[in-house]
Amino acid sequence: MKAQHSIQTVSIAANFASEPVSVLEELARAYNLRWLLAHADDGVIWGELRADGLHLSGNAFPDVSPSLRAEMLQQARLFGPQGEILLWKENAAWRGRLIQDEASETEDAFDETHLLWGTEVEERRDGFTLLREGREGLRHAPPLPDNAQLPVRLGVRHYVAYDANGQAYIPYSRLTGIDARGGEQ
Repeated sequence: MKAQHSIQTVSIAANFASEPVSVLEELARAYNLRWLLAHADDGVIWGELRADGLHLSGNAFPDVSPSLRAEMLQQARLFGPQGEILLWKENAAWRGRLIQDEASETEDAFDETHLLWGTEVEERRDGFTLLREGREGLRHAPPLPDNAQLPVRLGVRHYVAYDANGQAYIPYSRLTGIDARGGEQ
């Protein structure tokens, strides 16, 4: 596959520490990014941008998914088919990177899917589906439609570059979407 893309730095608003949800919602709207996947010290947080705002798994399933607090956040990815914003903390400051795909097709890239944990559906609430995996009972609540089928997959796009010797490598990857059609692929 060919996919021309651009990478740029994203400025993180000064109020991110006190209002992370509103800052993430603003970024998602500005770049037309639908989903959020955040890793925090206290768990995984999923989100989905809807007409009325950024909905979070912690609101639908507070006993499983933590609330989104900047002081607990390790990294966050806002993503959709056309791009991704990755936020991470470096020393005491938050950094951001945007990868966007362009219309022209001149660079190498390839897509793959990764299975999300979840072999059974426990419950559905507010557009989020509580998935359980195995005997350990690992649970998370991604934003899935009511007709979602297991297994659920996370789309990933890898960009290929070449070093001075012509050897290919992957300098970066990004999330592209959530596939809840189930079945074998």
